[in-house]
Amino acid sequence: MSVRSLFARADEVLSQRFPFVLPVLGYAATAVEPAVDAQTMTIHHDRHHATYVTNLNKALESQPELQAYTLGELLMGMRKWPAAVQTAIRNNGGGHANHALYWGLLAPGSSTSAAPSGQLAEMITRDFGTVDACKAALKAAGVGQFGSGWAWLVKTATSRLVVRGLPNQDSPLLEGELPIVGLDVWEHAYYLTYQNRRADYLDAVLARINWDVASAQLKR
Repeated sequence: MSVRSLFARADEVLSQRFPFVLPVLGYAATAVEPAVDAQTMTIHHDRHHATYVTNLNKALESQPELQAYTLGELLMGMRKWPAAVQTAIRNNGGGHANHALYWGLLAPGSSTSAAPSGQLAEMITRDFGTVDACKAALKAAGVGQFGSGWAWLVKTATSRLVVRGLPNQDSPLLEGELPIVGLDVWEHAYYLTYQNRRADYLDAVLARINWDVASAQLKR
């Protein structure tokens, strides 16, 4: 069984249409310990992510003209939609898409997924110099994100890799950028184990990134 078959892929979730569905985690809640403890994994997936899905569906119940669009289309075209639902799409649609990628990036994989390879490795070398420099930039973005949000490695419209810190559940797709790696720095992602030590949490999850999954984002 390939590592990509262990969970609902991020691109599959972006292809969902109303009513949206919470993807299965696809691996044991203990599988990413000690980086992410089982209780945090369960609460994060089964409650927080599920709430984004529920609230997105509620928002679109009264918007039948939007129900034919995929999640990806809703996010990329967000500014075109009625003002009454833009915030719900931004927050809950973004939360759904962001978490779908996050679970995949933490998915247990083979030793070959422990470092970038192929096109992604070449782009990281070109734009950051080394993988360690890329990880350091992601950590800095995560530590420096005030309040809740995410640290992102994205591919820009000019096919460069850059790191950004974005607030709340904002998706890079809102600005036409392709998410490659997303690190959740909301407190619910780490507080049970790390309390206020966000930097330690970031070190732990950066050491567990499944780079095969990150590389697959470039193929979308």
